[in-house]
Amino acid sequence: MASGCARGGSGRISGAIASQEGLPSIATVCPGKQWSHHPWNRADAALGDVFGWRAWHCRVSGWTRPSRGCFPTQSPAQPGVPSTVALPGPSRSQSPRRSRSSLFPPGGGAMASSARARNASRPRAGIMSPPLFSLPEARLRFTTSTREALINKSIKPLLNAFNQVPGSENEKKCTLDQAFRVVVEEEIINKAPCENLLAIISLAINGVTEGICTASTPFVLLGDVLDCLPLDQCDKIFTFVEKNVATWKSNTFYSAGKNYLLRMCNDLLRRLSKSQNTVFCGRIQLFLARLFPLSEKSGLNLQSQFNLENVTVFNTNEHESTLGQKHTEEREEGMDVEEGEMGDDEAPTSCSIPIDYNLYRKFWSLQDYFRNPVQCYEKVSWKTFLKYSEEVLAVFKSYKLDDTQASRKKLEELKTGGEHVYFAKFLTSEKLMDLQLSDSNFRRHILLQYLILFQYLKGQVKFKSSNYVLTDEQSLWIEDTTKAVYQLLSENPPDGERFSKMVEHILNTEENWNSWKNEGCPSFVKERPPDSKPMRPVRKRPAPEDFLGKGSNKKILMGNEELTRLWNLCPDNIQACKSESREYMPTLEEFFEEAIEQADPENMVENKYKAVNNSNYGWRALRLLARRSPHFFQPTNQQFKSLPEYLENMVIKLAKELPPPSEEIKTGEDEDEEDNDALLKENNESPDVQRDKAMTGEQIESFASKLGEQWKALAPYLEMKESDIRQIELDSEDVKMRAKQLLVAWQDQEGSHATPENLIMALTKAGLGDLAESLTNDTEGSS
Repeated sequence: MASGCARGGSGRISGAIASQEGLPSIATVCPGKQWSHHPWNRADAALGDVFGWRAWHCRVSGWTRPSRGCFPTQSPAQPGVPSTVALPGPSRSQSPRRSRSSLFPPGGGAMASSARARNASRPRAGIMSPPLFSLPEARLRFTTSTREALINKSIKPLLNAFNQVPGSENEKKCTLDQAFRVVVEEEIINKAPCENLLAIISLAINGVTEGICTASTPFVLLGDVLDCLPLDQCDKIFTFVEKNVATWKSNTFYSAGKNYLLRMCNDLLRRLSKSQNTVFCGRIQLFLARLFPLSEKSGLNLQSQFNLENVTVFNTNEHESTLGQKHTEEREEGMDVEEGEMGDDEAPTSCSIPIDYNLYRKFWSLQDYFRNPVQCYEKVSWKTFLKYSEEVLAVFKSYKLDDTQASRKKLEELKTGGEHVYFAKFLTSEKLMDLQLSDSNFRRHILLQYLILFQYLKGQVKFKSSNYVLTDEQSLWIEDTTKAVYQLLSENPPDGERFSKMVEHILNTEENWNSWKNEGCPSFVKERPPDSKPMRPVRKRPAPEDFLGKGSNKKILMGNEELTRLWNLCPDNIQACKSESREYMPTLEEFFEEAIEQADPENMVENKYKAVNNSNYGWRALRLLARRSPHFFQPTNQQFKSLPEYLENMVIKLAKELPPPSEEIKTGEDEDEEDNDALLKENNESPDVQRDKAMTGEQIESFASKLGEQWKALAPYLEMKESDIRQIELDSEDVKMRAKQLLVAWQDQEGSHATPENLIMALTKAGLGDLAESLTNDTEGSS
């Protein structure tokens, strides 16, 4: 085979014709090799080579597929290039149609059948291949459609463009995301108003909803906008972010955008000033709290780490200090003011206590302990903290704020024109020390820091080291100082009492959060297991008539005369269970009668024979005490090693309250003699003797109903601790029950000294003279 020719059709085509039409020839493409080895070859047969050339030429040059019998033609026709090149032999127009087998040489039947099979599998002439995706064209189309959508305020132009642009869905989504960013970039460069930028972001949100762009696109646009705009315009953009918090929390956006929003908020907080833009910083924190669930790990300080970077800087060089005698003289010489120059409200408040450098240094040194409370567990640091705290709190106690005009004036200013408020970190200038001590809000800050520090030192923290344990002396000092701090808060105007109670309530609630944090911050949302299905309401089949019976009474037939009689005594099961005849729980007198007798030393019962040593008796006794005795839930400092020891103590308490056990039946003469002796004994006893006896349970029950709401006023004079008072308030909301618990706790505390006489004295000291007189009359009447 000559190198300048190419095989084709039923004969040979010269290399000139092949090169003129752009077809490969053996000389140019596969020199020295048969054309059958070329990758575009489809068969060794002549006809297969022609079809191979056609397929290659259409793919490479973009020519239209030709009719059979000629090479492909390029449209439009180029000058100097023939439109068709006829194969050797007559064309379709010149000769009648021949059979396909006539094109093959003799003996080529197998090749002919193979070529016919491949020709049948090829696409027919006139069918176009799908158009390819073009990034520049798609981006230009999407950019234009985005601007049309913004003008028309509709997403329809974008939807039409997305459906018309060729390419895969991912390619079109990525291109549309890029088009959004291009439009936003142009608007920012042109200094467009914020409304235009928000319109583009809203359009992107609608695009995500329609499924034509990725879910992260709105967050990327928000990040671009906030990075490029000044802070005053960022405030407007963030208002849009706050309003759409419900959108960000939806399933479509949350997983894709939570990291973007967190990064965006952190970038904003780095740009903002904590003193100048405090309100904006607070809005960002509130937004994050609304966006993320409560158990989100990124918002939790799981290891209880402290912000050690919050350092309070103050003057530590005593030689550079302006405080002292010189400063006082300069102030007296330089602040001569004529009488009547200032009004009463504007008169400067002068500090009545001397402020020297030592007080200044000790006061601001406490901030380091508030910043890092772990120092308090060290002996040297604790002594320093103890010394400084006692001096500072002594200053607060000696210099109290009585005049509230300045505070009221500040409140009025905040109400009228408090749009912009400057929040500063502690100003540690020496010249401001006397003014700071005169500021009620400043005092509240310091006292509240003490309470937070004490709560951490006393609380149980999971990641706290085992070496961080307070001694008994430290715990006692913290308890006493906490009471003093609450007292100072209640005396600090304005509304000191209300503020103190509110702080105490918040810190008590904080204990629940500490417990939740120690447990690893479990989620509050209880998800249903995937296998469980919602329960469908079960329809009850109607009872048959032969079971319910007939007639007005509708007697229920149980199939047996005796069962039917028993069931119809009370057909309502709930009412039958509530019947008084089914009350099997004994009274305290009945159950503990035997134990009280055994506890009496006169009966001389050995311990091993006592009922309290029986485990079954002890279990039933605990259940009965929990239901019918206030002593069971009463807190006590006594420690019991075993259940019998605890029950013996409870039996002794009940013996004082309950009436004496019933005695054996006696003869008439014995009864008359004992009655006469009792009458003589009662007549000989004076009312003073009756008041010296311990109060009985009946007397406590009777007086508790009279005491009522005034029990809390009496509690301090009965030497009850504040913790006991709070416990009584938490145990019951009934006023009468609280009064009874107070008297019972006082009786447990005083023992035999819990007499009416002592109670009357406590009532008199508490200013409850009417109740004291009533108790005196009751005592004399019973005698």
